[in-house]
Amino acid sequence: MPTLKDVAKASGVSVMTVSNVVNGRPRVSEATRQRVLAAVDALGYQVNLTARSLRAGRSGTIALSIPRVDHPYFAELAAAVTDALLPSGRHLVVEQTGASREGELSALSQARLQMYDGVLLSVVGLKDSEVARLNGDMPLVLLGEKPMPTAHDHVQLGNFEGAQLATSYLLERGARRIAIVGGTLDTAHTGMVGMRTGGWRAAHVAAGLDVDVRLVLPPAHFAMAESREMIRNAITDGLLLDAVFAVTDQVAIGVMAGLHDCGLRVPHDVQVVGFDDLDVSEHLVPGLTTVDPRVDLVVAESLRLLERRMAGEESDAEHLVMPVRLVVRGTTR
Repeated sequence: MPTLKDVAKASGVSVMTVSNVVNGRPRVSEATRQRVLAAVDALGYQVNLTARSLRAGRSGTIALSIPRVDHPYFAELAAAVTDALLPSGRHLVVEQTGASREGELSALSQARLQMYDGVLLSVVGLKDSEVARLNGDMPLVLLGEKPMPTAHDHVQLGNFEGAQLATSYLLERGARRIAIVGGTLDTAHTGMVGMRTGGWRAAHVAAGLDVDVRLVLPPAHFAMAESREMIRNAITDGLLLDAVFAVTDQVAIGVMAGLHDCGLRVPHDVQVVGFDDLDVSEHLVPGLTTVDPRVDLVVAESLRLLERRMAGEESDAEHLVMPVRLVVRGTTR
């Protein structure tokens, strides 16, 4: 590959002058700059970004490692982080981990190789013991659905609180047979599903009502088609319900389609509440009542913590649970 020396020789200037041009420094006349750039094009010289980052001590790039780039919530999260980084001039690189231990560890390794300034890591596959052992040589903020070990900064969604808020609202609107679609029967489950199922249970307990486990419907992948089939089959098999708390808006959309398949009207026959407040949820007919997880706050707090670590600040890790709010639309009475 051509080097700075090759470009300098071809353009008749010093190596320092070539370096000033390719690094955008102003100490070069326009005529000289154009001559150097012509030599760069002719030789096919490429700037060594890794070497530049080593010299500067920064790359201007943040990594966001998420389970899937095609999931609407994570897509909206990535867009929000990108927008929030614009004033600082930093760029965002998105890594897909597949919600697996291997994928999350690979994303961290890739971040070190690429010399990113910092990493926002959505933790799903790693165990608590593995999270506790993560190397602290790179600025890192964890985005997680459950409590995390104390070594790293962590921003957590209000999963339990949001599910409890949604279920309590349905109870206040007269519902008594509230199915949770996307829930779990495993009371030891500590991830998103476990936290949101726990909130659903807690709302029933607070209202003095028994929890009917037949109302816990656990689709495996939280897909719209699967949720549609799940609720349709449950009703066909005789499950009585008057409301649904869906653990995500995607699940809620599938549920609404399945209820329509069964000739049930929303919200007249069955009320529905989702979780995520996706952009599309406002434009459904009827509009979806849903829990807003406050992505704006998640992004703001995550980047605040990351900026602190990138600046080399040493302090105790912060563990934050974001507040949630209910957005009431047409799927509830």
